[in-house]
Amino acid sequence: MEKNIVKLTVIFILCLGLLVFGGCGIQSQKTESKTATAEKCEIYISAAASLTDALKEIGGEYEKANPNVKINYNFGSSGALAAQIEQGAPADVFISAAPKQMNDLDKKALLLTDTRINLLENKVVVIAPKDSKLELASFEDIASDKVRKIALGEPKGVPVGQYSEEIFTSLNILAKAKAKAAYASDVRQVLSWVEKGEVDLGLVYATDAAVSKAVKVLLEAPVGSHKPVIYPVAVLKSAKHEKEAKAFASFLQAAESKTVFEKYGFKVN
Repeated sequence: MEKNIVKLTVIFILCLGLLVFGGCGIQSQKTESKTATAEKCEIYISAAASLTDALKEIGGEYEKANPNVKINYNFGSSGALAAQIEQGAPADVFISAAPKQMNDLDKKALLLTDTRINLLENKVVVIAPKDSKLELASFEDIASDKVRKIALGEPKGVPVGQYSEEIFTSLNILAKAKAKAAYASDVRQVLSWVEKGEVDLGLVYATDAAVSKAVKVLLEAPVGSHKPVIYPVAVLKSAKHEKEAKAFASFLQAAESKTVFEKYGFKVN
């Protein structure tokens, strides 16, 4: 009888031990799971609207190679994005379609030191709806009676609008062009208006024209008529995930990214 009691006691103790250690094992797994989840971070990329297609493709490849990183995009006009950053909007990396907006942030000490580089170059082109019968012999024809309405980026905050005004000024047709202008909030809105035939013409980047089957390019901006279309990139001082932000900014300069950018028509510096 005593032996049976001893056996039962031993069995009870062993079972209790299994429950305790098994429970610890479960708790350990939960802790590890929580740790893994905590290690996954999100980085926020504020980028010019003209980069939408290329960056989404590049970001998709980056996330496959780095499963613990999730990339969130905020595409828009460079001026609007810079203003959002100044006001404290979450952003780890900024890519502008012109140096001006990056310079503005730099002057306010909002860029992380030694992270700014000139990443890409682009071209300004005149586009029309695919079925348009309109023909232009030169940029100056925009001022003629052939053209009734033209879509432009809003020059205060949209770089393509600023480049457009530089071109018109150099050709002495600014006043006539502005009289026909409908101003868009970013370059992709310009593209959309032309695609829908809401305007006769639009000024966009060559890369925007390349992603649309509903428009055709009539002319490229004359050489020397505007400043070079440079896209600078920088990590922001306010970045919550500085290490990951720097890693993504570096990836934008890698060979894999260069191939994607060039596929969309960008020139990589």
